[in-house]
Order: sequence, then structure tokens, then C-alpha cells
Amino acid sequence: MTELRVWAPRARHDVVAVVGADRRRVRMARGERGWFSVDVPDLEPGDDYAFVVDGRGPFPDPRSPHQPSGVHGPSRLVDHGAFEWTDGDWRGADVRDGVLYELHVGTFSPRGDFDGVVERLDHLVDLGVTAVELLPVVEFPGTRNWGYDGVALYAPHHAYGGPDGLKRLVDACHGRGLAVVLDVVYNHLGPEGNYLGAYGPYFTDFYSTPWGAAVNYDRADSDEVRAFALDNALMWLRDYHVDALRLDAVHAIIDTSATHLLEEMVQRVEDLAAEVGRPLTLIAESDQNDPRLCRSRDLGGYGLHAQWSDDFHHALHVALTGETSGYYEDFDGLSSLAASLRDGWVYTGGWSDHRRRRHGRAPEHISCRNLLGYAQNHDQVGNRAVGDRLSANVSDGRLRVAAALVLTAPFVPMLFQGEEWGTSAPFQYFTDHQDSELGRAVAQGRRSEFGAFGWEPDQVPDPQDPATFERSRLDWSELGQARHAALLDWYRDLVALRLGDPDLRAGDCPTTVEVDPAAGWLRFDRGRWSIAAHLGSAPVVVPVPAGQVVLASDQALPGRVEASGIELLPDTVVVVDTTA
Repeated sequence: MTELRVWAPRARHDVVAVVGADRRRVRMARGERGWFSVDVPDLEPGDDYAFVVDGRGPFPDPRSPHQPSGVHGPSRLVDHGAFEWTDGDWRGADVRDGVLYELHVGTFSPRGDFDGVVERLDHLVDLGVTAVELLPVVEFPGTRNWGYDGVALYAPHHAYGGPDGLKRLVDACHGRGLAVVLDVVYNHLGPEGNYLGAYGPYFTDFYSTPWGAAVNYDRADSDEVRAFALDNALMWLRDYHVDALRLDAVHAIIDTSATHLLEEMVQRVEDLAAEVGRPLTLIAESDQNDPRLCRSRDLGGYGLHAQWSDDFHHALHVALTGETSGYYEDFDGLSSLAASLRDGWVYTGGWSDHRRRRHGRAPEHISCRNLLGYAQNHDQVGNRAVGDRLSANVSDGRLRVAAALVLTAPFVPMLFQGEEWGTSAPFQYFTDHQDSELGRAVAQGRRSEFGAFGWEPDQVPDPQDPATFERSRLDWSELGQARHAALLDWYRDLVALRLGDPDLRAGDCPTTVEVDPAAGWLRFDRGRWSIAAHLGSAPVVVPVPAGQVVLASDQALPGRVEASGIELLPDTVVVVDTTA
């Protein structure tokens, strides 16, 4: 016997379950606080069902575990206990101790699904990364999407392989010693196939977000909406054995409750970690530079484990490319990069020209271990007009400098798919909305938003065009080319160096940061290691402490550094062991 339950406080008359292949209708009993339920004797895992609310529908279950026919089709029952896991020896990992690798399931492999990622895991093991971060994988319209238009938050996308496909991927990652981070979105849902409003007040127009009405986390009837998000987070960590969640754009989660949703989520996840006996990590994306996200609850924070640090990315990007349009106008290259290395953020309460207000707060009571650092990610590449990567805009020498700074910086490092070999594939914004009017509106909106960066509308690819998606697929044949193979070797060496020495892992900010913006060099020390990078136009002597050169992007550099320092050519970087 299977009990079907659904929260539908907006139902004035009745809720009817539509079940089985014969689509028979069963009236549900009304319970407390808008919950409806019914026992269906012959309904089993693998069977389909949906709900009719006051004669409208049928609609998918808001907590549907599987949408085999897409966002508009019926839900399908799943028995999470039936999957045969082989990761019994996996004891989990705090992902902050390693190197993250962000990927998009649809473009990472030729297959474009969960099993396609499994086929390429040996590459990640060989690279040396320790955690795979998946862009959102929940059900979205069509078959092509970044994942942020998801509408069935409990259902892994059917075209990727559905629930069992995701479990196979997680199981395979654990079998290779890789942790899994899943990107989840609790600040909004996509527009197409979003039937939650037919059931209850999941959204409120009291607030707004860049994507429309805000999710109702603090207004009337919000308790069940909060439970909808909290139970979802726990499901991924418990039923899918995921090790960490990356929480999208938490600054757009508006909650004025005495206990913020994020704080409650941390508490619930800590309880689950104790129950399952392995570390579980929560990572926020936020552009607010607010240390309260990661500050302990004892000190008035929410207690999240880490958050993305766009300041480091923006400063590094300006130093490498010289771009100063859009939000890059707030950063002046090496000086900003030095500030981020020294303080964690560039903006700690000072004036921002781009925002036209003060921005940020000093990162007190948190460390660089609470911040992620990266030179590229899906947002910072994909939200460019043509999705162009650093490899399309800077020299190979500067790519090596970027890699070295990310992988020796005090932050938790994250790489973006294909970055490690300088892939030529862009990562463009793509969608597959089945609603043609919506698709046209998305394309038009995409073209109109890039004026601040100086891009013309006709430069922006049509997100709905399948070619936009195809261009974004990684070309794995590039690994056979000498240039790409050499860059991959550089990344391997850097990852191995970082993970091989505790002084280089995420932790406190550097003890020494020196910069000469006019000459174009920057140096910082982490424990026994001194890292010097030169992005100027002429050779320069950088005052690096005496020691042994361990890694150098210029093979002509000497094996040792004398007390007088080391001469670096433009676009080079060196890592020195000052105790050798």
C-alpha cells in the first residue's frame, strides 16, 4: 500500500489523485493545515501519479521524485531503498580540504548524462581533484539548460538518467575517492512547468527577486514552504549520498524570521551528519561579502561552512585581462588581488563605484577556509555575452599564472570543466523552453542585459538555438594536442603540490603579501612557500626569499633563488620552498 500526500491549502473543494496506467481517480482526504492524503493499495514504485486541484490539472507532485516525461508530465514513485549502493567504505570528506571541480552534466561528456560523467571520472582522478561539483540537475524544461530553471526540486532530470543515474554517478565518485557537491536552488523556481502556485502559497509578492516573485519563507503559511526546502536538502544528502550542497544566490533568499532558513538548514544538516556518520558541508553563493553566513551560530552567524568569493575572481580577472566594464570597474588588478589575498575580500565596507554605495563587511571570525577561490566558473564564463573563457582572451603564460594563483591561494580552490587544459569550447547560456513565447522572451532579455559590458545585442547567441548548446560541449580530443596536454600537466603539478602540503591548503590568509602594480608583480607567502607572479611588460626582479624553485611556468628559471630575489619574465609565476 502506498500513501500519497500533498500540501494544497489553496484547494477550496477537493484534491484528486490520478494514479496508475489507467489514470483512475481517487479522492484524497483533507487533513490539518492544508494537507491531503490517500492510501492506494496497488500503487508501487515505478507507477505514475498526479493531482487534480479543484478540477484543475492533473499537475505533477510538488515533491515528485521522478518526472520521466518532463516538467508537464506525471510524477513517478521511487523507492530510494532499492538502489544497490557500493560505497559502504566511503567515510565522507570535508570538501574544504581539497580541490573542487565544477561541471555541467549536459556538456561535460559526449553522452551528456550522468553515465557520461562516470566515463570521464578517471580524468578527474588523474588531475588530482577531490570533489565533483554538479550544476543543478533537477527537472527543467526540455533537455538543454544550465539547471537554474528547475521546477521539480526533488526529481533528477530524466534526460540525464533520472534518480538511478544520479545515484550511479555518486556511487562511482565515492568509489574513486571523489566527494560530490550538488548545486541546489532555493531562491526561485523556473517559469515553465512551475505548478506550485496551484497548490499553495509557495511564493509571495511581498518581496521580489531578479527572477520574479520570492519564495515564501516568512509570510503566512510559510512553515510548509520552509519544510519543502529543508526536506529537499536533507534528501540529497541522505538518499543520494551527496557530500555537500552549494546553495545558489542565498542573498535572494529573503527571510525575516527569528531563525533564518539558512541557520535552520545548518542545524538540520548537522543532525543528519551525526546520524549518517560522515561530514556534510553547506556552501553558499553570495555577492554580499557578509561574514555572518559562515560565522558560527554562537557568534550570531548562520554557521554555513563556506561561501563563494567573487572578489578574488574579479580582481584576478582584471589583473589578467585588463577588463574594467560592468562590475569589473570596482577592481584595479594586482592591488585588488593583493587585498583579497590579505583580507579575504576586497570590499569590506568601503565605497563601490559600480554599486554606488558601500559594500561588504570585514570577514571577522571567519578564515580563508570559509571562502572559495576560482579563476573561472559557470557564472563568470557563461554570463559573458559569448561565453568566452580565459583561454580565448589571454596568453598561455597568463593561464598558467591564473592556475598557480588559484591553487596556491589560501581559499578553497575550484576549477571549471575544461579549464585544466585550456579548452577552446565556450560555455554559453542555453535553454530549451517548450513554450515558444517564453523562449523568445528569454532570448530578447539576454540580448538586452549586456549593454553595461559594451557588447552589442547581435553578439549574444540565441539561448534556444541548439547550436548554442553544442558549442558549449567540451572537446576531449584536444587533450591529444601538445599545447593542451602541457597545460594539463601544469594543473596536475599544482594540484599535487597543494594537496601534498598542509601549508598550502585552505586556512588563514598569507603572512606576507607584497605588490608592485607599476612593475606588475605580486608575491605572497604561505608557510614555507613563497609564490611570485609577474604580469608586467618587462622583466623584473621580484624580492622572493632564498630557497628552492619547486614549480615555475618558465622552464628557463634557475633551480634556486638567492637572497637578491629572482628575475621573472612577463606572464610567469614561480613557487619557491624557502626551507630547502
